[in-house]
Formats: sequence, structure tokens, C-alpha cells
Amino acid sequence: MLISTAHAQQAASSDPTGGFMQLLPIILMFVVLYFLMIRPQMKRAKEHKAMVEALARGDEVVTGGGIAGRITKVGEQFISLEVAEGIEIQVQKPAVQLVLPKGSLKAL
Repeated sequence: MLISTAHAQQAASSDPTGGFMQLLPIILMFVVLYFLMIRPQMKRAKEHKAMVEALARGDEVVTGGGIAGRITKVGEQFISLEVAEGIEIQVQKPAVQLVLPKGSLKAL
């Protein structure tokens, strides 16, 4: 009814690469996960950080909430956006999602 321990030990020791071959699919899954998900996400974060650091007065931007405006003042953590004639709001720098080409706000 039960397999003898000597027979089980003999079967396990007959395959010298058995341990590595069992781990190979798991290792391959992590490699694929890295290249398909983690690496592109890190690249996007790096590009966003560079874009936020390059913000300057006069740039036309869109925030994460969908507010479009022109930058009037740039501070360390916040920027001032002119969303309409004479109306300015304060927004955190990381909230900026997109820098528009010059003159885009006139078309809106």
C-alpha cells in the first residue's frame, strides 16, 4: 500500500537536474513579468519625473483631473495655473499629466 522509503529515495536521486527544472517555469514567469509590466512602468515614471522637473512658466498643461491651463508661477512643490482670464489655481507639480503644444489653449 505504501511505497518503501528506499524506492522513493532512489527515484528522487536518479534525476540530478530535477530541482532546477522544477524552478525553471517560475523563474521564467518572473522574467516575463519584469519585461512586460515592471520595466515599462519604471520607464513611464522616469519620463513623468523628467517632464515635471522641466515645467516652466508659459507652458500649457493638463492636470490629472482634466484641468487645462497655462503655468504662471513655478515653485518647489506647487505651480500656479491660469485656467481663465484672471483666474489662477494652485496645483501640485506631480498632478500635471500632459504638456500641450504652444497655442493649444486658444483652440479650446
